[in-house]
Amino acid sequence: MSASPDSTHTALFGEESTFSNEAHPGIEPSVSSDTSENDINRCSHITSVFADPSAKAGIVGKFKTVVAWHTRRTHGALHPAKRRKVSSPTCDTCNQTLSRPFVCLQCSFTGCWSGGHITDHLKETVHTFCVDAKSGSVFCSECDDFVFDDTIDDLYLSTVLSVEEQKTKFQVEKRGREPYQPWIPTGDESIVLKDAATVPCQGRRGLLNLGQTCFLNVILQSFIHNPLLRNYFLSDRHNSRLCKHSDCTCCEMDNLFTEIYSPTNTPFGPTSFLATTWKVSAEMSGYAQQDAHEFFITALNQIHGTCRGSTNISCNCIIHQTFAGQFQSDVTCEKCGTVTSTIDPMLDISLELRSKSGEPAADNTLASCLRRYTKQEKLGAREYSCSKCTKASHEAVKRLSIRTLPPVLSFQFKRFEHKTSGKAAPQKIDAPIRIPASINMAPYTTLAMNTTGKDGETGYPGPDAMYEYDLFAVINHEGQMDNGHYTNFARFQDEWYRFDDDKVTPSTLSDCLASNAYMCFYVKRHLDYKPYVKPTYLVAREKDIVREQAMEREKEAARMKEVDDALIAMV
Repeated sequence: MSASPDSTHTALFGEESTFSNEAHPGIEPSVSSDTSENDINRCSHITSVFADPSAKAGIVGKFKTVVAWHTRRTHGALHPAKRRKVSSPTCDTCNQTLSRPFVCLQCSFTGCWSGGHITDHLKETVHTFCVDAKSGSVFCSECDDFVFDDTIDDLYLSTVLSVEEQKTKFQVEKRGREPYQPWIPTGDESIVLKDAATVPCQGRRGLLNLGQTCFLNVILQSFIHNPLLRNYFLSDRHNSRLCKHSDCTCCEMDNLFTEIYSPTNTPFGPTSFLATTWKVSAEMSGYAQQDAHEFFITALNQIHGTCRGSTNISCNCIIHQTFAGQFQSDVTCEKCGTVTSTIDPMLDISLELRSKSGEPAADNTLASCLRRYTKQEKLGAREYSCSKCTKASHEAVKRLSIRTLPPVLSFQFKRFEHKTSGKAAPQKIDAPIRIPASINMAPYTTLAMNTTGKDGETGYPGPDAMYEYDLFAVINHEGQMDNGHYTNFARFQDEWYRFDDDKVTPSTLSDCLASNAYMCFYVKRHLDYKPYVKPTYLVAREKDIVREQAMEREKEAARMKEVDDALIAMV
């Protein structure tokens, strides 16, 4: 028996079937009913509806209600396993349970797309629009196609953001998430922007091989396509013309981004970057083939050492803001149950491709490697001494987890084996590894492992958005250890490209995922921040201004003293 439209509407939206029609305060819808040059590319039917205030209010209100329901349902659960117990909406025609419901924007009908019942409803009732609750995509029956309108796009983003702000809780002064506020240039900033030169937004430029320097090129390409590093250096946070350091790797990064985002399309030779690396890192000097991961760690240390805000404790440099996280190692005594926790810093995660038996795993995936990495490990009787039992005659269990997730996750797969004993030559593990386009890191965090709900299921606090990462770069190694070659894939906006030194070719996400990865990089879909706290770069900038003003006053006082001394000498 098919559910009635009213019962389906209640199942879909619950008792709170209304959602505020006010747009998120931080996002202003960019399209009104006024005609613009882009109207020719828009759906004329949705444009005519938005021209009528009452019709627009009804469509917008229903659209935001549907999107808000799905966002609350996705992000509001404390334990993901419990979502199966929440009733799902059903199709009003075939009564099929819908994991991705389509809702009519002009009545309460909910239907399935695969069976065509939602489109049949639109034709029978002469209704025009329906919406995919999951993606916010709007289907127009008159156009017989999904249509894009930037007003709808802005409404979707503002609604999702508003719900996430309500659901996300932080442990800072027990306050909720701070509402998003877009950057609006001040009068002074507008004057500066008016005279600023436009920067090309291509970011796709090959790098010349300077003699077995493919290891350097792939790492530099991963830096170039890292959104946090890109935003840092393109916003003039480190200006090579004003820097007083010699052999400064941050200056080389600044010059690299300047070259990559210049109008020139010809391949660029990073000779200065290579020369600086040789000067500050003896192990990387010379024309021998180097390991890309070793250069990656070396480059991070060099950038950290020459970056503003670099400290040994609680470092605020761009490297630690981007890559730094924390591991937590918990050792549990099996006799008394005492747990000893140790926290260690992390910049990347190195994963084994071999199982405990020493053979490459049959079905290697990034998720399976992470499960092995965070799996409990038995310690021998003499490997651990309990602080409570004060004896080392019993066994313990050790487990590694991720305490703090960084904004950018860097994974390395251990493909190169160097035997520590015997005469066996080093070898490469060519086992295939499957990596996803996005990954939820919640199951591998300390919070998830320490949070257990009823029935023993594992959960984690907060919405999924706090744990989701998207792939943006992959590094591959072809050949053997002594005669191999590095290439890489990188994402520019929504397009994928393959970089082979100076050769840049368009590619696809499927080609990238099918490649045999050596390193891969993921960026957090939603960045964390502390609410109601002034950004650290603003604090640092204000301190710099105060220090510069103090130095100017000291210089002026010294100059005046020289003038006074000269006058006294003349008298």
